[in-house]
Amino acid sequence: MSIQNSKEKHEFYRNLNIHLKALVEDETDWLANCANFSALLFSQMPDINWAGFYFLKNNELVLGPFQGKPACIRIPLGKGVCGTAAVTRKIQVVEDVHQFEGHIACDEASQSEIVLPILYDQRLIGVLDIDSPLLKRFDQTDAQGLTDSLALLNQYNRWPTF
Repeated sequence: MSIQNSKEKHEFYRNLNIHLKALVEDETDWLANCANFSALLFSQMPDINWAGFYFLKNNELVLGPFQGKPACIRIPLGKGVCGTAAVTRKIQVVEDVHQFEGHIACDEASQSEIVLPILYDQRLIGVLDIDSPLLKRFDQTDAQGLTDSLALLNQYNRWPTF
């Protein structure tokens, strides 16, 4: 199932976040909630091949819960799409990863990517990273829907201080 238009995407994220809230509203363990969220994304979001987290530890991003092929374990801040999102604290929507200077290819099938920084009390926790085998898979509707998802995680998670 592909999502064809903005209206369908809005509906997808509305439903996704209803499911996410049901998964996390009675749980404060950040690791369990992130594991469930990556599984929810991977099972429900069309046209993706990787969904997961990297967490800031000792001034680098370290692989967290994910779904998909094995991934890079450590990413330096400022390197690749994830490291760029972490340093800039801005959502990165990359239509073609091959055009992103310094892209780190963990899965050669990936063609596009969206990375959202996870901020809590103005502290960088890490990033949410989602890859797709399709070019131009992600847009601002995805950015907003996933921002709402991260707000739910922030509401219920008890984030660690790494």
